[in-house]
Amino acid sequence: MIITTNMATYRQVGRLLGISARLSRPLASNGFQCAKLHLPSHSTGLPNRWPQNPHWVIPGRTMFVQTQDTPNPNSLKFLPGRTVLESGTLNFAGPRDAHCSPLARQLFRIDGVKGVFLGPDFITISKVNDHWKVIKPDVFAAIMDFFTSGLPVVNEDSKPNADTAPSDDDDEVVAMIKELLDTRIRPTVQEDGGDVLYRGFEDGIVKLKLQGSCTSCPSSIITLKSGIQNMLQFYVPEVESVEQVCSPEEDAAQA
Repeated sequence: MIITTNMATYRQVGRLLGISARLSRPLASNGFQCAKLHLPSHSTGLPNRWPQNPHWVIPGRTMFVQTQDTPNPNSLKFLPGRTVLESGTLNFAGPRDAHCSPLARQLFRIDGVKGVFLGPDFITISKVNDHWKVIKPDVFAAIMDFFTSGLPVVNEDSKPNADTAPSDDDDEVVAMIKELLDTRIRPTVQEDGGDVLYRGFEDGIVKLKLQGSCTSCPSSIITLKSGIQNMLQFYVPEVESVEQVCSPEEDAAQA
């Protein structure tokens, strides 16, 4: 029997082995050490202005909705207790961006809602200057009404972000950056109701885009420099710095 092997497969396997070796490189003769991503928290950053509400229940309904504060005082994380997106995330900076999501459109009908971010199991709402006690009841009702309606969260033709999907054009450095974003950085950022998207690597600079609660967060620069940049530089010496990118349309929507 003759076995033929594609040379591209050899190159891909070799690249993955190189990535794994670098991710587990020893830092001392007596063992291994891993860098940890340290992001701003309530205990060290902004004061916790609103108390946690572990369970919110609308009378006559059977669905529980939890809330979780974020480092951004103008963003709040809502957890409906069920899957929101099967994969990826979606960010809506304004009502005009929400054409592909019936859920986002419904939330934007609430006075004071400025942005909607959808994650795997949470919804982050960003508000204008209104108090949360004014907006919260309407958000709770909108979320519960939507999930009991049976409508899809997003239309079938919409595609969540796939910015870190492997590509044949990725070299070893880019592949490592994407893997770190997916496995170590993104889960931590999503815990705070946001996300970070890969937008390129050029001349030692990693270009990233913050979404959700991270978009207008006062601690976003600390997140980029003290958290994400330090971790990337630890594992990928080729990374010199990290920069945030934002489109003009999003700048206008966030103003």
